Amino acid sequence: QVQLVESGGGLVQPGGSLRLSCAASGSIFSINATAWYRQAPGKERELVATITSGGSTDYADSVKGRFSISRDNAQNTVYLQMNSLKPEDTAVYYCNADITRTVSYSGTTYYARRDDHWGQGTQVTVSS
Repeated sequence: QVQLVESGGGLVQPGGSLRLSCAASGSIFSINATAWYRQAPGKERELVATITSGGSTDYADSVKGRFSISRDNAQNTVYLQMNSLKPEDTAVYYCNADITRTVSYSGTTYYARRDDHWGQGTQVTVSS
C-alpha cells in the first residue's frame, strides 16, 4: 500500500509564495513520475506540473515561470514551489504519482505499477 500526503497549503497574499510538499510512503519500489494537479470550485481538475524520474519537468502555461516542481528521491518527496501567486491560483492542490510498489504473496515479491496514486489535497488560497 502506498500513501501520499500533501502539506504546505494555506492562505497567502497575491504575489506571495508557498511551497507544497507531497510525501510518499509505503511499499515503494520506484517512483516513475509525479505531478501536481489543482481543482478550483466549479472547474475541472487540471494538471499543473509534472516531473519524471529523469528530472524532466513540464508546466501548465498558466503557471510557467512562476511554479517549480522538484523532488527528493531519498525522501520520496515531491515539492511545488509557487511564487508570484495570483488569486486564480486558489484551488485544492493534489499530488499524483506513478509508482511501482512491491507486493508480496507466499514469499514471492511482485511489482505493481499504477499511475493513479493520489493524495487527499491541500487548500491554497490566494487573497489579500
